[in-house]
Amino acid sequence: MTLMKHLRIALADDHAIIREGLVQVLNTHPGIVVVAEAKSGKEAIKLADNPELDCLVLDIDLQDRNGIEVIKSIRRNNQKLPILVLSMHPPSQYAARVLSAGALGYITKSEPTQELVLAIRRVATGAKYISPVVAEILAERFGDAQTAADPHQCLSDREHQFMMMVATGLTVNAIAEKLSLSPKTVSMYRTRTLKKMGMKTNAELVHYAIKNNLLA
Repeated sequence: MTLMKHLRIALADDHAIIREGLVQVLNTHPGIVVVAEAKSGKEAIKLADNPELDCLVLDIDLQDRNGIEVIKSIRRNNQKLPILVLSMHPPSQYAARVLSAGALGYITKSEPTQELVLAIRRVATGAKYISPVVAEILAERFGDAQTAADPHQCLSDREHQFMMMVATGLTVNAIAEKLSLSPKTVSMYRTRTLKKMGMKTNAELVHYAIKNNLLA
C-alpha cells in the first residue's frame, strides 16, 4: 500500500501564541505536518529556500515588513513555494493585492479550521484558493475598468497599509509602533498617500475607505 505523502508546511506569524495554536491544530490533521516556523518577514524569506516545503502560511502583519513585501521578495528570487496568506483583515483590504503579488490564496483567521485545511491542501498542489467572497472582489476589481482606476489602486503596498490602518482609527505614532518604524517614516507614507489620493487630511482617507467598502 502506498503511504500518503505528508504536506510539509511552514508558518510565518510574529505572534508566538498564534503560531503555537496553528501548529497544534494543523498537526492533528492527517497528511499535514508543520516543519518550520518564522516570526519575521526576513525569516519567512529564508524559509522559501527550503525545497522540501509544500506551502508557506503567511500573515500580512509582520513586525519587520509587510507580508506583501515578503511575497514579492520570494517571487523576485524565483522561488516557486506556494504561499497562502492567513490574515485578520477582511478580503476587501488585501486579497487582490496579495494574489497580484504572487500568493495562491487568501483566507481570514475568522474562518473555521476545516476551511484553512482545505485552503492549505489546495494551495500546496499549486492551485489557487479563491473563496466566493474573494472571487467577487476580484471580479469587481478586474472586470470593471473604472474600479481598476480607483485612486487607492495606485498606492504602494506600504501606502495602502498606512491608509487601512488610519481607517481603523490608528494615529501616526500608533502605526509607527505597530510597524516598528519611526514616526518620521510613517509621516512620509502619510504625505505620499494623501498626495496620490488627492486629499489633505486623514479624515478624508477614512471617509474614502468607508465609502468604497475597504473595511468590510
